[in-house]
Amino acid sequence: DLFAAVEPILPSLQEDGIVVWVLGSGPYPPGVVALQELLDAASEELEPEDVWQPEDMSDTCLYIFTSGTTGLPKAARVSHLKSIMCLSFYELVGASSRDVVYLALPLYHMAGSLLGIVGCIGIGATCVLKEKFSASQFWDDCRTEGVTVFQYIGELCRYLVNQPQVRGE
Repeated sequence: DLFAAVEPILPSLQEDGIVVWVLGSGPYPPGVVALQELLDAASEELEPEDVWQPEDMSDTCLYIFTSGTTGLPKAARVSHLKSIMCLSFYELVGASSRDVVYLALPLYHMAGSLLGIVGCIGIGATCVLKEKFSASQFWDDCRTEGVTVFQYIGELCRYLVNQPQVRGE
């Protein structure tokens, strides 16, 4: 969905040696790696550990977007170690595989993707993804999906508290 935002600057990214990977239906310009094609062609057998294990856990694993202090989006480096630490996030706060986690945070931020999605993978929990947070739909969503954990940042709880009280069923 976000490739259209990257496409205008693709030549400058490629000049800087940055490879753009995309999951979704193409076609894509030359030099863009279409992940779906690679996934379809991938073997079911695991590669030996020395092929995929990072040499140094402080090396860059991935980049996420952050607004930083300027308010403008920019890439922030996330190490392998920090990514692996996110696997334990929900366990640290007492969640388990029996929980259903409600996640309405953007997946291009660390709180949504790494703490939220990777955290659910780490404990084997079910993750309910909401495309956009809605205070008016929140409680109905939670009841419908059997949500037991809600991950939030910022003002989300204030929005929930300010919702009119509704008598449950």
